[in-house]
Amino acid sequence: MIRERIRSTLSGWLVVPLLLAAIAALIYGFVTETTTMASPRGWAIAGYMVLLALSAFMFLGCFAVNPNEARVLQLFGKYAGTVKTDGFHWANPLLRRKRMSLRVRNFESSKIKVNDHEGNPIEIAAIVVWRVSETAEASFEVDDYEHYVKVQSEAAVRNLSTQYPYDAYIEGQKSLRANTLEIADQLKVEVQDRLAKAGVEVLEARINHLAYSPEIAAAMLQRQQAGAIIAARQRIVEGAVGMVEMALELLSRREIVELDNERKAAMVSNLLVVLCGDRNTQPVINTGTIYQ
Repeated sequence: MIRERIRSTLSGWLVVPLLLAAIAALIYGFVTETTTMASPRGWAIAGYMVLLALSAFMFLGCFAVNPNEARVLQLFGKYAGTVKTDGFHWANPLLRRKRMSLRVRNFESSKIKVNDHEGNPIEIAAIVVWRVSETAEASFEVDDYEHYVKVQSEAAVRNLSTQYPYDAYIEGQKSLRANTLEIADQLKVEVQDRLAKAGVEVLEARINHLAYSPEIAAAMLQRQQAGAIIAARQRIVEGAVGMVEMALELLSRREIVELDNERKAAMVSNLLVVLCGDRNTQPVINTGTIYQ
C-alpha cells in the first residue's frame, strides 16, 4: 500500500527572481557575443541559446497550492510525494502535479429500496460528510475515489438497514426509527471501514430519509396505530387499577362504608368501566340500599 509522504519544495518567490536574473545575464552575454565580437564564436552562441531554453523551462516548475488543497507529485510514473502547504512553490519541472481537494464534502445517497430485518420493504437514504486524509491512497489505491465513496456508502446503508427492523415491537429492541443516534454512529463506523483503503475520513454519517415502501405503507400505518392504541390501553388500565385500589383503601381506612367481597367486586367493575371506557357512561342513581 502506498503511504503519503510530505514533499519539501523551494519557495517560488525565491526561485523566480533567480531565474529572471539568470535569463537577463544570458541575454546580455548573447548580445555581447553577437554584436561586439569581431568573429562570434559558434559554440558560445549555441551554449547561450541552450541555457536560455533551459532557464525558460525551469519556470514550468512553479505552481501554487490553495488552502485546503494538495498537489500529488509523480516522476515518470513513480510517486514522489505530496505538497500540502499552501503558497507559491517550485519543484522539478519534470514532476507531474495532480491537484486534489482536502475540503469537507457532502454525499447524499439516493433513496434505496431494501428489506429491513423483518423483511419489510423500506426506503432509506443517508448523508455522509467526508474528506480526503491520505492523498496517496486516494490517488493510487482506487480508480476514482469520489465514485468509490458513493458506491461504498450506499452499500453500507443497504447492509445496515438489513440488521434492524424499521420499528421495534419488542421492548429493548433497537430499530431504525427509534434509535437514530446509535444507528448513525454504527453507520459512520461501517462507512469508515469501507473507505479507509481509499484514504478518506468520514466525519459524519446519518439517515436523512426513512419510510416504508408505498405498497405496504398503508398496512404498516394501521399496524403502528394498533400498537399505539394497545400501548395507550395498557397505561389506562394500569392507572385505573391504581385508582380503584386507592378508592377501596380510602373507604376502608376512613370507615365510610363496609363492603363485602361481592360488593367490592361490583364496585371495581363499575369503576373500571367508567375509567377505561372510551365513551361517557350513563349514571344510575340507587334509591335503595347497597343490597337492593
